[in-house]
Amino acid sequence: MNALKSILLSFVLFLAIVIVGCKEEPKDEPITPETIVAKSIASCEGCHTNYETLKKIYTPDPPATGDSHGCGGEAPYYEPYDRVYLGGDGYQEFKSDIHGKIPCVGCHNGVDGTSDKTIAHSKDFIKKPSMKSDEKCGSCHTDIALRAKNSLHEQGWGQKSMVLLRSGLSNVPTGFDQLSDRMKEGYNENCAKCHGTCGDCHVNRPNAAGGGLSRSHAFTKTPDMRDICVSCHVSRGGHAYFGQAVGTVPDVHLTKKGFNCMNCHSKNEVHGDGKIYDQRYKMPMMPECTDCHKGIENSNNYHKSHMSTFSCNTCHSQDYNNCGSCHIGGGGARIESYQGFKIGMNPITDIKPFKYAVLRRSLMAPDSWQEFGVATLPKFDAKPTFKYATPHNIIKWTSRTQVAAGKACYDACHIIKEADGTYRNREIYLFKSDLQSWELGATSSITVDGKLPYMWNVK
Repeated sequence: MNALKSILLSFVLFLAIVIVGCKEEPKDEPITPETIVAKSIASCEGCHTNYETLKKIYTPDPPATGDSHGCGGEAPYYEPYDRVYLGGDGYQEFKSDIHGKIPCVGCHNGVDGTSDKTIAHSKDFIKKPSMKSDEKCGSCHTDIALRAKNSLHEQGWGQKSMVLLRSGLSNVPTGFDQLSDRMKEGYNENCAKCHGTCGDCHVNRPNAAGGGLSRSHAFTKTPDMRDICVSCHVSRGGHAYFGQAVGTVPDVHLTKKGFNCMNCHSKNEVHGDGKIYDQRYKMPMMPECTDCHKGIENSNNYHKSHMSTFSCNTCHSQDYNNCGSCHIGGGGARIESYQGFKIGMNPITDIKPFKYAVLRRSLMAPDSWQEFGVATLPKFDAKPTFKYATPHNIIKWTSRTQVAAGKACYDACHIIKEADGTYRNREIYLFKSDLQSWELGATSSITVDGKLPYMWNVK
């Protein structure tokens, strides 16, 4: 009997040791320069933490295709080995994070334990695991991955919709499959560079910023505004927000509040709600000025007169960047970038309630896709060449709201006929005479010709 008790007691003690041992977290290996160097190059980490080895075995970039400049100018160039090097504080941060506890092949597939690059990158190796976000990211971040897969950020549905409608095809999502293989190739090489997966915001530099790891594989929960967000949202977002154009100043939300992108654009909006929107302003979580600026309808004469008729940007935006007639895969925009300001008829009255809105010249021309087999887009006139715009360059007082002492509040905004027969302030409105010949069919409906108040007597 005593022997049986002894056996049972020993078994209980054994279980207790096992259970307690399972609860203890394994101690992290200290990440120091010494431990990094000590890793064998016959392993994923050993190779990618050895800078000299990477320089010996890297694959040079293929010749550039398409327009490498993008909408923000020439991207900074990073050598292929710099894009995949693991080192410094970013690598230490990665190894201390839960993602750093996952074996490399758990996300990237491939083969570990070899110094042969070809073998290491075999077995369905994935350069960017979030390209298969359902499988690789969704196993932990299930809800986000399911929502983000159809988001505007990942899919660029608005861009795709424009290409499809001007091509005379049905709209997204199914219509994209109807494009020719050459047009899909052109879209992916040119238009899709700024639309990315989870890793393009949280791990990598966006392609438009040169690609590669952002901080030696460290995972960043909230992307850095300058290094990540503005890398894509550059000429039509970041430049305006930071006041980089001649004659402009930074946005008041930056100078007065120090806001970054995520102060207005929530993570739920960025990740999407799982639904497909063929126009970005249809996204219900898109921020509105009135989310913060409430109860201002009667705060001044401008608001009393125009708040329900004009979009907020018509009074509070500065000049902003425009360009047009982009030649996909060819010479880029043939209407070169310029700073301008135009008020026209609201082209999306089904989404926004205003009669008048700020408009921005868009990129596409009838022959934009001729390098990819389409001499002239058959339904180019399906959408205007000027689009509803919300420039991120807001200030309280602009050239349209400031008037000289003794002048009427509308002196700098309404079109006024001078004694010599010329019209003052005419240049801030979009007229047919502002359009290129090939824009007339697509855009005349949103010009202000014949639609301005009769008392302005504008011819």
